[in-house]
Order: sequence, then structure tokens, then C-alpha cells
Amino acid sequence: MGSTAIEIVRQNGEETEVVGRAVYEHPLVVRLCHWVNAIALFVLVGSGLQIFRAFPSFGAKIPQTDLLHWPKAFAIGGWLGGALQWHLTFMWIYLATGLVYLGYQLFSGNYRQVLFTHRDVRGVWPMVKHYFFFGPKPVQHEAYNPLQKHAYTSVIILGVLSVLTGFAVWKPVQFSWLAWVMGGFHWARLLHFLVMWAILAFVFGHLVMVLLHGWNNFVSMLTGWKKDPEY
Repeated sequence: MGSTAIEIVRQNGEETEVVGRAVYEHPLVVRLCHWVNAIALFVLVGSGLQIFRAFPSFGAKIPQTDLLHWPKAFAIGGWLGGALQWHLTFMWIYLATGLVYLGYQLFSGNYRQVLFTHRDVRGVWPMVKHYFFFGPKPVQHEAYNPLQKHAYTSVIILGVLSVLTGFAVWKPVQFSWLAWVMGGFHWARLLHFLVMWAILAFVFGHLVMVLLHGWNNFVSMLTGWKKDPEY
């Protein structure tokens, strides 16, 4: 699915001057899923950390001493029961928006924008050098550069893992086969916790990328249109 592009013009008397260009990067479905999922993720992380406060360890195979004393002020739910209600409610919102997003990407062909493939491998290191070692900026031909595509593809995999590990922790009897694949309930809980931090690392990197790529990049996720894209 290609991006729709338009020219931005300015009328100067009888002459028309092209002053810019805009590309329709983000369809409405993608934008809605992005913002709803962001809210759901915020609540899931906060309520999940409140649940973790009830037993801040990971079972017999890992030392039973408290791993992390997470401040109550930075958790959601107030107590274990309240946190579980928040977590289970927004779990379904998170899952639903994820399914809608994946379904749209697959059936529309829009996934080609963000899917990391073997052709993008050689473009990762030049982008790493540009972002972290002040190297020259590679020429961009698509909406997302190879490093961005790698990050977005990775976070989709992490999202799927967060759901699978979440179900294994929530219903370890009904989904005993799923918990068994992960090494048992305690290991599924540990993996769920690690996946959460991996997603938070992506969110941090995502926000940094938004700042580096400018205001137009943020506005495009609100309106769908990106003014004067780099490609």
C-alpha cells in the first residue's frame, strides 16, 4: 500500500508556487490503535507494578528475597484487588486494539511500511552510527528507516509475548500447556515482567526518535499527514 502525497501550494497573484509536500502516512485505524494502545499500556504497566508489589519475587527457583521495592505512588490500583481489576480490564482493550491493528496491517498491506526484512539488515548499522556516533545521515527512501522498522517489528513480537505470558500467569490451570512451554508459572511470571521492561525500553526509544525527527513526525500521528517528509 503506497502513501498518498499532495503538493502544498501558495497563490501569489496569478502564479501558483509549490511551497511544500505532504504524505498521508498513518491511516485512521492505525492512529486510533496507537493512542488507545498507549493508554492501555500505561494502565497495564502501573497496575502490573502494583500487583508485583504484593509479591516482589519470582518463586522458588529464583531467590525469594524482594527483588524490587516499587514505590506505591508510581503504581495504579491502590491495593492488590484494585490493581487486578484495572489490569484485567485494560488487558482486553490492549488485546483488542492489538488484534485490530494487526488485522488491518495484514489485510491492507500497510504492514510493508513497518515490517523489518532481510533487505533492511544492511541499513541498520548506518542508522546506528548516525543516531549514536554522529555519523552521516543515510538517504531515506521510505516512511521508516531500517532501525525504526527493526524496533517496530520487535515491539509487535514483544506485544504478542506479553499477551501469551499474561494468559499463562492469569490462568495457569486453564492454560497449563502454555505455562509448561514457558517453564512453569514462576518462569512465565518472570518472562512477563521482563517483556514489560523491554516494551518500556522501546517506548523510551520511540519518544527519543519522535524528538529527533521533529514536530511533523508527532503531528502525523494525530492527523495522518506528514509535511515535508525526508523521502
